[in-house]
Amino acid sequence: MIRPAQIEDVPAIGKIINDCAEYGLMLHRSPTYLYEHLRDFHVAEKASTVVGVSGLKIAWSNLVEVYALAVAPDHRGQGLGKQLTQACLDEADHMGIAKVMTLTYEEAFFRRLGFDIVDRQTLPLKVWSECAACPKNERCDEIAMIRMSPSPRLRSTAEHVVVDNTSYEPPVQVSIRGK
Repeated sequence: MIRPAQIEDVPAIGKIINDCAEYGLMLHRSPTYLYEHLRDFHVAEKASTVVGVSGLKIAWSNLVEVYALAVAPDHRGQGLGKQLTQACLDEADHMGIAKVMTLTYEEAFFRRLGFDIVDRQTLPLKVWSECAACPKNERCDEIAMIRMSPSPRLRSTAEHVVVDNTSYEPPVQVSIRGK
């Protein structure tokens, strides 16, 4: 069963994500992060045990990211990754967001779900906000992929939203001067 994550799922979500992170497949997530972003996550549950997780976060006005997609080793190959990703795609459609992106090592998996490889440089700068903390920052080897919603209503909406990365100014600028 795929369902929205609940507060009591956080320890299991953390274990699944952080086990994958130990292999360099994704970023580690602290309990604090998981509690603060609980609304991002869906879980796969079997026999009242959380065995998989996926996150969906808003990256920009017309773009969401599927992230932290992981299934416990004993439950892989059963279609749970596809179901978890589909829950994210359905949520993106519900929000009216046509473009769904992911940074992944699983190109074939995401291709089967309608994602295509894109040039990383075409993504909004906000997508890279976590890169500073990533141990692979200078040598990232993840593949950027995007899927456009098959819904004509959502596709036409996405085509009219323009993201201009060059004109963004932070709301507050701080200058620290030496004494």
